[in-house]
Amino acid sequence: MKRKVLAMFLAGAMALSLLAGCSSKDPTPTAGGNTGDNTGTSGDEGGSGEVTEVALKVWCSSNQVETGIMAEQQAAFEKEHPDWKITWTTEIVGEDKCQESVLKDVDAAADVFMFASDQLPDLVNAGAIAQLGGTTADMVNTTMSEAVIDTAMSDGKLYAIPFTHNTFFMYYDKTLLNEDQIKSLEGIMAAETADNVYNFYFESAGGWKLGCYYYGAGLSVFGPDGSDLAAGVDWNNATGLAVTNYLIDLINNPKCAFDGEITVSELIESHRLGAWFDGSWNYELYSAALGDDLGMAVIPTFNPDGTDHQLLGFYGSKAIGVNAHSKNMAAAVQFAAFIGNEENQLLRYELSKQVPANKTAGSNEKVMADPLATVLVNESNTASVAQPVNSVFSARYWSYAGAIPTEIRSGEITKDNAQEKLDAFVAAMTAE
Repeated sequence: MKRKVLAMFLAGAMALSLLAGCSSKDPTPTAGGNTGDNTGTSGDEGGSGEVTEVALKVWCSSNQVETGIMAEQQAAFEKEHPDWKITWTTEIVGEDKCQESVLKDVDAAADVFMFASDQLPDLVNAGAIAQLGGTTADMVNTTMSEAVIDTAMSDGKLYAIPFTHNTFFMYYDKTLLNEDQIKSLEGIMAAETADNVYNFYFESAGGWKLGCYYYGAGLSVFGPDGSDLAAGVDWNNATGLAVTNYLIDLINNPKCAFDGEITVSELIESHRLGAWFDGSWNYELYSAALGDDLGMAVIPTFNPDGTDHQLLGFYGSKAIGVNAHSKNMAAAVQFAAFIGNEENQLLRYELSKQVPANKTAGSNEKVMADPLATVLVNESNTASVAQPVNSVFSARYWSYAGAIPTEIRSGEITKDNAQEKLDAFVAAMTAE
């Protein structure tokens, strides 16, 4: 799961024949669920002429519904499986909120859901997500890079089907900023703009985007790969203090918009925002607003301590999981595999610009020629770090780190007490 994951993923094409599904013979004696409880007949074994009624609930993000992707995939799946009469329930649950929604009531949660890969440890520990095997695991293992597959693994077992890369990069308005200015955050903030224009938009995303500042300066949580609990957290050293003081100045700068007070969409419609960080999933929204004036680039450098540091954003995947408590496990697993296969990853890219995790789909000529895919490759190579995936990180980081910019904005964290606040953050993250 290194920075060159996308470069490896996009290099070369593979000729593959995919079979979707999971056999009822697949043993999964883990807390992640047991697909050995599967009932019903796989669509690959059709021909009996009998029709079984199946109910499947699906959770996905709004862009999968609004673009018609999910409805199209469901119709295609029905056509491939005439032995099943499927009643669909499709509900909008963002990948960032999926774990929270599933764990509220696993039995009432969706049979198939899309989630951010950092949520996997908690889903596995709760016994809420089924371990995948058979042809479904074969599909993942033969069509995706090792680094991408790692984002769907726990203790050496596969629990999900990655369908796109989950990282962010920088968008900017070409009418407000030029290619030289966007190379550094200092250049962005120094650009001369009208009084009603914000040069930069700060969004923490619950700590997901906040981390790029601390990791960019060489700091970490539980070591370089995020798995060494004994390594602790070093955000309260001199460098961490410098980064925090930098953020205090940035967030309180009148030329910096703050998430929750005004939206990106509201600002860009009237060319009132210079640069902001976001992922590929909102490309269509921004492109519709700015057209040819929309620019894309890797996130910039920043200088909190007299040295230029490259910001480093978290890299993970968005993946498809199956509820371990599903009453229609066979159909759920096959549908998950179906919407995660090469053809449907390419469809998802064509309609929502989510760059495929599948290597063959990612090597498609249209994908390779796309500036959006190019910026994701560059972001991976030069400005990303593997997002930690362990239960301690997941249980603590998002709430504790996510609070830092909020408290800066409210005035609770100032330069006078920043060291004290960082010490408290580290203590909370490393408590026994």
